[in-house]
Amino acid sequence: MTYANQLILDGNAVADSIKARLETRIASLAERGITPCLATVLVGDDPASATYVRMKGNACRRLGIASIRVELPAGTTTEELIGALRKLNEDASVHGILLQHPVPHGIDERAAFEAIDIRKDVDGVTTLGFAQNAFGFADFPSCTPAAIMAILDYYELPIRGRHAVVIGRSPILGKPVSAMLLNADATVTTCHSRTEDLPAIVRLADIVVAAVGRPNFVRGDWIKPGAVVLDAGYNPGNVGDVGYEACARHASAITPVPAGVGPVTIATLLKHTVDAAEKLGA
Repeated sequence: MTYANQLILDGNAVADSIKARLETRIASLAERGITPCLATVLVGDDPASATYVRMKGNACRRLGIASIRVELPAGTTTEELIGALRKLNEDASVHGILLQHPVPHGIDERAAFEAIDIRKDVDGVTTLGFAQNAFGFADFPSCTPAAIMAILDYYELPIRGRHAVVIGRSPILGKPVSAMLLNADATVTTCHSRTEDLPAIVRLADIVVAAVGRPNFVRGDWIKPGAVVLDAGYNPGNVGDVGYEACARHASAITPVPAGVGPVTIATLLKHTVDAAEKLGA
């Protein structure tokens, strides 16, 4: 049994709406001789990371966005990676740069992120991009947090005055989505591995964002009847961070995994690349 009039938040529908709005913008850029271009940088041979990069490249091609794939061996040093990123910064034909994370151990990931030109930081991973997002004026907020906000907007789910609980505090997901919800006038509680009595806090939430990276972590009896549940997790076997069946019994709206937040994240990355192409104009 599910909550009355429950909404399944279809990420594919949201992603399609974003991409449809990009088509005319890409055509207008083409008339100026500009093809938006996303460069993805993959270090090492992690199968999951390689799959993500391939998915993003395929999404680019389907929409008419150029995609450059830079592959570096697992033994790449921080300095070598930064050098590769700086070359992309200097390449006028590249409008967006995505460093696939996590990078192999031994590389200073934060130093690598900081090497990305803020004008091409389409995944919102730099410190400056994070700060701009916190202040509410980032050109390119982190893609998954932006995708979560896009889903709430598409389905016209209220944020103002609601209590949002975010489970996870990573600098590219938990923290930025907390800031975005706060800027949208939600009251936000950000939880993490040291939060005491997490289930009791989640039970207070009107909006739950699960971004903890643990399969089926959020349980059904944690969800307040009528809450909106957004699952930003993706674990092996197409499993999210939310126990879907159990949580769906209580939620008024919930994202599935797959076909929830994931497709919207990719569509947001494409949008940011087009935004960057329009700003850079080359």
